[in-house]
Amino acid sequence: MLSVAVIEDDLVTLDLITVTLETELNATVYPFSRSKLARDFLLQQTPDSLNLVISDQVMPDYDGLSLLKVCRAKGLDIPFLLISADPNKALVLAAVKLKVAGFLAKPIRMEELVATSSKVTAALN
Repeated sequence: MLSVAVIEDDLVTLDLITVTLETELNATVYPFSRSKLARDFLLQQTPDSLNLVISDQVMPDYDGLSLLKVCRAKGLDIPFLLISADPNKALVLAAVKLKVAGFLAKPIRMEELVATSSKVTAALN
């Protein structure tokens, strides 16, 4: 079964992503609206315990790129999708360097979320 950490400070968006992944992909979702709690959670994970991270870029405390760095520094080489309303060149280059699996533009289309999540985790099945 697919296990996904979703980090998004907007509660409506977080709920929408969570329900979509649970119903469309039968995923176990670990939703976080606070990036500090998500960071603590990510530091405890292994490649076997978590299959995908989906994170908003702009959040209080830790942004998505910082969380991606935490994962990579810990050796979590799992797919990481970054959500951004403004994927500027500097962000894209930094994320690509850290092997980001992809970007989701805000406002998020749930069909795109499901398709992209399925695509980047296909090798896990």
